[in-house]
Amino acid sequence: MDYRVLLYYCYSPISDPEAFRDEHHRLCLRLRLLGRVIVAQEGLNGTVSGLAADCDEYMQLVKADPRFAALEFKVDEAPAHTFQKLHVRVKPEIVHSSLHHVRPHEKTGQHLSPQEFKELKDRDDVVVVDVRSDYEYNVGRFKNAVTLDMENFRDFPERLEKLKEFKDKKILTYCTGGVKCEKASAYLLEQGFENVYQLHGGIIKYGIEAGGEDFDGKCYVFDNRVTVDVNRVNPSVISQCHHCSTPSDRMINCANPHCNAHVALCESCSHQLAGACSPVCHEHPEKRAYDGTGTYPKLSNHYNPEQGLLSYRPPSA
Repeated sequence: MDYRVLLYYCYSPISDPEAFRDEHHRLCLRLRLLGRVIVAQEGLNGTVSGLAADCDEYMQLVKADPRFAALEFKVDEAPAHTFQKLHVRVKPEIVHSSLHHVRPHEKTGQHLSPQEFKELKDRDDVVVVDVRSDYEYNVGRFKNAVTLDMENFRDFPERLEKLKEFKDKKILTYCTGGVKCEKASAYLLEQGFENVYQLHGGIIKYGIEAGGEDFDGKCYVFDNRVTVDVNRVNPSVISQCHHCSTPSDRMINCANPHCNAHVALCESCSHQLAGACSPVCHEHPEKRAYDGTGTYPKLSNHYNPEQGLLSYRPPSA
């Protein structure tokens, strides 16, 4: 395959996020990359796609910056771009949370390699905790993982009560690529949990390096692929079609823009409901046209990649 998908993050202070954002946007433009990059004072977080040679140069240049020398890229192959646009934005955090005070680059949970995580996860003195949102873990998660019924990661502090019964155990957190675990594990340490760990590189790295063993279902990703296979050892399907309840790991966003639910919907029901999650949404007057994918990129009139430089305004403090 000629294209690559890069998933990465790094908690490392950026003194002037606005200036860095402009410079980084120009770099992505030059290398013809598409995707989403978030820049904040606390660091960098992104997913981009591009031709293999362009991605290789991008990785080399990003890591040449001393602030991001320790950054690790998760690399996947793709037949084409997995994004339709390029957005490089300044935000208060590189992952939206309610933990603005947490500094993962100063203190966070102990990192476990995929192999170390695999060796520890089934021990009696260990509990595995999924720190992702409900629509993500509903389509795929580790066997016996504790899930926290969160619509958004910012709900994590409110779910702490559910974890207090495990305070005497080793807590192994995981997420898609690792960025949420950095803050989640740091917050757990702050709240008095002592044995806190995180899967370094997340589910994606675990699939690459450990074959994805005991990860049930698929991994939700934030690009046009929607989900990706992880488990090459003992794969299974754990999600059910939202409409007919047959086993299905085919994820869509509801075609009703006022619903936009992330749900599993089998091929048959997707066509029957034209991409809607229910008959009610199917009849909604503003329902979007279904093209067979179940993804609906936001419309942007006369979009071109350079418009971000021309129209960008940093967020107000």
